[in-house]
Amino acid sequence: MPISVSIVEDNEQLRGTLARVIARAEGFQCLATFGSGEAALEGLPREKPNVVLMDINLPGMNGVECVRRIKPLLPDTQVIMLTVYEDTENIFNALAAGASGYLLKRTSSAELLAAIQDVLKGGSPMTAHIARKVVQSFHKSGPSPQPTENLSHREAEVLDLLSQGLIYKEIAEKLGISYETVHTYIRRIYEKLQVRTRTEAVAKFLRR
Repeated sequence: MPISVSIVEDNEQLRGTLARVIARAEGFQCLATFGSGEAALEGLPREKPNVVLMDINLPGMNGVECVRRIKPLLPDTQVIMLTVYEDTENIFNALAAGASGYLLKRTSSAELLAAIQDVLKGGSPMTAHIARKVVQSFHKSGPSPQPTENLSHREAEVLDLLSQGLIYKEIAEKLGISYETVHTYIRRIYEKLQVRTRTEAVAKFLRR
């Protein structure tokens, strides 16, 4: 079954380009496109896509608010922010609202398709530049009272690579292990750190 994707983007030309990229890619299906958050809020619950590509700077309701309202209605739908904004406030607001990834609009088509696949496998795709901003923000946040000493050496290695912005496939290649093994390590890390997202796990790791 193809991965179903819906697009929320007010720029008509870009919206059409993204729709064509998705529609022409093998294993993908573009379900619907929306030019505003209000239209998306009305249409997405009917479409129930696997993944939504969401712009931030929308007319009326912005993308972050749209994500905040959509996630309770579609908890299994993964949202990737696709935007020109690189500031830390927008990044964290989007992640806090329920987005699972954050990519810049200059991301290549191949990287975008890979990110869509990754987010459905439990990943949190972010461009390297965005990931660095997240890491830098955590470094400035000061120490955390919650330790990570109970992680095994391999789990700590995996989490360290996560903090560098690597996706699961890249971690598997770097450590010479399978994708499934990486996923198992991530699940154990989440359980031990009592977190639910990559962002929370990396935050605890960097504040140790």
